[in-house]
Amino acid sequence: MARKRASEPTTITTKEAIVTSDKETKPPPLPPHRQTSNDQPIAPPKKGFIFKLSLLLIAPYFYLLLFHYQIQHDLIKPILINAGLSLAGFFLTVKLIPVASKYVLKRNLFGYDINKKGTPQGTVKVPESLGIVVAAVFMVLTIVFQFLNFAPDSNWLVEYNAALASICFMTLLGFIDDVLDVPWRVKLLLPSIAALPLLMAYAGHTTIIIPKPLVPYIGLKVLDLGFIYKIYMWFLAIFCTNCINIHAGINGLEAGQTVVIASAILIHNVMQIGASADPEYQQAHAFSVYLVQPLLATSLALLSYNWYPSSVFVGDTYTYFAGMTMAVVGILGHFSETLLIFFLAQVLNFLLSVPQLFGFRHCPRHRLPRFDPQTGLLTGTNDGTLVNFYLRMFGRKTENSLCMHLLLVQGLLASSRVWTSLSHASHNFGTRERRWPQAGVPGFLIMAPD
Repeated sequence: MARKRASEPTTITTKEAIVTSDKETKPPPLPPHRQTSNDQPIAPPKKGFIFKLSLLLIAPYFYLLLFHYQIQHDLIKPILINAGLSLAGFFLTVKLIPVASKYVLKRNLFGYDINKKGTPQGTVKVPESLGIVVAAVFMVLTIVFQFLNFAPDSNWLVEYNAALASICFMTLLGFIDDVLDVPWRVKLLLPSIAALPLLMAYAGHTTIIIPKPLVPYIGLKVLDLGFIYKIYMWFLAIFCTNCINIHAGINGLEAGQTVVIASAILIHNVMQIGASADPEYQQAHAFSVYLVQPLLATSLALLSYNWYPSSVFVGDTYTYFAGMTMAVVGILGHFSETLLIFFLAQVLNFLLSVPQLFGFRHCPRHRLPRFDPQTGLLTGTNDGTLVNFYLRMFGRKTENSLCMHLLLVQGLLASSRVWTSLSHASHNFGTRERRWPQAGVPGFLIMAPD
């Protein structure tokens, strides 16, 4: 899997000598460019960029929530409380990342930016695995919100705790992967284990509505998939957790795609809440909002350090955490198939990666573009990733420009689904209550025209 690190072997820094060939010798000195102090501060967050990005992505969501739809006060109040906690989590994450960077450097968890090799920036130790800060703040926010919002006898409490258990489990496994650097085949097993609490707690329906053009051929209007639907959700959790990890390789891409998808999920949820009169249907989408707002806020804080040029790397800890969180909200919010549409860029990247991931072609450790230090441009290689495919199709680009292009593509794919949802939601306003019993139906099937 493509990852932006080339960590050096752990160096023993104790006062004891290293024994080699029965002779005691001192550890060789590091080259001058590697003698970086662990106390050296990282670059400050890119606050201006994050502020502009936040306005672009979050303003439509709050406009729909507060002005466009007439949403009940009892439903808006917990969403705004959650938003306030998320805002506090943003500033807390911004403050904690520089502190955590010093500790991970002391433990030799760092990497070199391969896409800057041959330049002074390519010799700087970049702290790795800073996704652990995002995950820790996220867990604190969601637990505090649980105390403020859910009663002890709430029907949603079991699923909420199961969601937090799966997310926490996946964060732990991701950090283990960062430390041990496990083979990619093992990576497929990690989310399958972490998803078990989620699947065991799922109490939603497993039926889908058959599109009318297919009803004469199938003979059914509603099909109950039963246990097969849970298998689908299990594979969805595995895919979402790994797809962000393999759609990577340039500064800001991992955190950036999470921010774009999370924003699309929020807009989708508020449109479904506003277009429905069914309280249970509204609560399912509000449940999703409660988890996505903290994810978006903490990811924006991480992106302020991870945007080009990155002063920290997110690590597998973050990609696993973010992927599992979005899988959880899609499954328990009952729009798991719609979620897959938001991941269309990741689906394309996975399809391009299949020959290498499954051993049909040679798969190098880092499937990154080729960097030219003279021009500062990236050239696409023959590796099967969307990053390289985009460069081969549209020519060489700088790393910053390439990331912006890829996130724009991600946003366009997600917004197309959002606008489709908006038009259908307006058409079907007031009919959601009769559609709700098929809670697990795909978004593109439930909105089939009558």
